[in-house]
Amino acid sequence: MNQTRRTALASAAAMLLAASTGTAWAAGSWPDHPVRLIVPYPVGGGGDTAARPLGIYLSKKLGQQIVVDNRGGANGNIGMELVAKSPADGYTLVLALTSQLAVNQTLYKQLSYDPAKDFEPIALVASAPYFLALNPKVPAKDLKEFIALAKANPGKYSFGSSGNGSGPHLSMELLKSMAGIDLLHVPFKGTGPAMPALLGGDVDAMFVSYGVGSGQIKAGKLRAIAVSSSKRAPTLPDIPTIAEAGVPGYDSGVWYALLAPKGTPASIVQRINTDINALLKEGDLKKAFLNDGIVPIGSTPEGLATYIKSESTKWADIVRRSGATID
Repeated sequence: MNQTRRTALASAAAMLLAASTGTAWAAGSWPDHPVRLIVPYPVGGGGDTAARPLGIYLSKKLGQQIVVDNRGGANGNIGMELVAKSPADGYTLVLALTSQLAVNQTLYKQLSYDPAKDFEPIALVASAPYFLALNPKVPAKDLKEFIALAKANPGKYSFGSSGNGSGPHLSMELLKSMAGIDLLHVPFKGTGPAMPALLGGDVDAMFVSYGVGSGQIKAGKLRAIAVSSSKRAPTLPDIPTIAEAGVPGYDSGVWYALLAPKGTPASIVQRINTDINALLKEGDLKKAFLNDGIVPIGSTPEGLATYIKSESTKWADIVRRSGATID
């Protein structure tokens, strides 16, 4: 072997060694400065309720501050694109919701990120159910009576939502499909204007979150007839699930998943996953979540990837049936 070839091979080996050593060093020393947690909604919007306590307690686990960074717009797409294009070094994470990971790819004709290809799944953090709430003027005391009313009067009863393709909209579309009922959809520009319409009787029904509707439900201003999750909500345990109340197999709600840019070292992903799962079993974060109507879950990275795939298939079908699209 001539001297030039020996020199070239030695240089290549040195470069490979340096690269692998650098990667190992980066993963081993992580984190050595604050980590940014992107929430793809404005401050106070969807995701903040889970992100803020998660940031506080994960900071303690990691020994570095978790900086919650709200990047709202386009139903979460702006924040997701930002994370997809961020360095895969473990210093940028995202707490994504059902919409960003299982709905938007069907709802939008063009999407600037691919939920399956642009991110490393870390953990399924938690979920939050919706409560099916009726205006008290609706003559139905439970879900079976409401379904019977709707079947006897196709298109007469209306439901509100925070917008086309939103969680409350698609949750009702799922119920319509599974129960075989016809309801009139009245979309609003957010939950803010939708709730007064429900309370005032301008719409008859709506899926509401615990944070938005619990006060009115407890005060008797709204009648909650069922909860959307597969299990009863710890916050309002007397309300039956939709599956229990007459529509077997129904399951809907908001779920929260933690992800990182594609290519983030596996050691970092596993470190965060271990810490997240430990936190979800401990008292402080679990208590904070439950107080806000959020149910801790936890998973492996592989389990989250499988869950996202199954939820994407489920909601793609519902979006297509609803006819909802956003350019």
